[in-house]
Amino acid sequence: MATNVRTRWFRRIALAAAVLAFGVVVLGAYVRLSDAGLGCPDWPTCYGHWTASGAATNTESVARNFPGHTVEYTKAIREMTHRYFAGGLGILIAALAVIALTNRKQRNLPVALPVFLLVFVILQGIFGALTVTLQLQPLIVTAHLLGGLTTLGLLVWLVTRPEFRSPTHAERRLGRWALAALAVLVVQLALGGWVSSNYAAVACPDFPTCQAQWWPSMDFRHGFAPWHPLGVDYTGGVLDHPARVAIHFAHRVGAVITAIVLVTLAFATLVAGKSPRLRFAALGVLAAVALQLVIGITMVMMTFPLSLAALHNAGAALLVISVVVLLKKLRPLSPTYFAGERRF
Repeated sequence: MATNVRTRWFRRIALAAAVLAFGVVVLGAYVRLSDAGLGCPDWPTCYGHWTASGAATNTESVARNFPGHTVEYTKAIREMTHRYFAGGLGILIAALAVIALTNRKQRNLPVALPVFLLVFVILQGIFGALTVTLQLQPLIVTAHLLGGLTTLGLLVWLVTRPEFRSPTHAERRLGRWALAALAVLVVQLALGGWVSSNYAAVACPDFPTCQAQWWPSMDFRHGFAPWHPLGVDYTGGVLDHPARVAIHFAHRVGAVITAIVLVTLAFATLVAGKSPRLRFAALGVLAAVALQLVIGITMVMMTFPLSLAALHNAGAALLVISVVVLLKKLRPLSPTYFAGERRF
């Protein structure tokens, strides 16, 4: 009985962590897109205080310790709210690791993945600090975004129930294709992060053309230079227009390629998949792709409102969730794997 209780609590915490990770990703995007990424120029405090209101009401200490800075309360509270949510996520992941380690002899509780997640979320916190201390350096911001989506994907993998059946030959082949599709999606997510961190979204204000051309003037060399000088505030971006056009254009091309790959994988799964849950997961991928394309196109046509830009990041997170769920369903376990214990 105690074993069943621990398993249920593990699953509940894992589900809560996955939901919170989704919120952290979307909230982080909102903070960045609303130019609040440097709402608190220090870390983990905000102008030396643990709350935005503390920073706003202690103007003398702010003037003394942060000369040249003025507290913008709305930006500070957005940044600190994101940090609180991220801290809560870290606590949940730490709880998962503790439960896993203290019950490591229980076969239907994973150990390696929760421990890895704990190490990974600590590294993610370090990258969060670097995004502030390096003043939104694009490479660090993009890495931090990918880290957040990776955390989400691993939690979704952890919480998604495996199927207990023997996989078909077609499903084994589809599993390999799904891994390749996930790699393509990761590249596209990195391009999206590069667009956001370099403030290149508005570089192509029209659709389907860019700057009213099918092949506009672009500077790929500077647009994709991985590292930029330190000591520069990158809020608003520093690249010239042709470099930003190159970044945005590459993201659009990547979106087409990624959509083709994911839609092909989903349709192949619908045809070859034998499990109803597997086919439902494939439909989830199709829905996530369609939603993300609609959001992306609408965002351009409506001149990039903040709400749709944040929703576009939520769509990216949904794509990660849908592909991870499909990949998990394509890797069923033998019905005897848990010797009758199938609760996790």
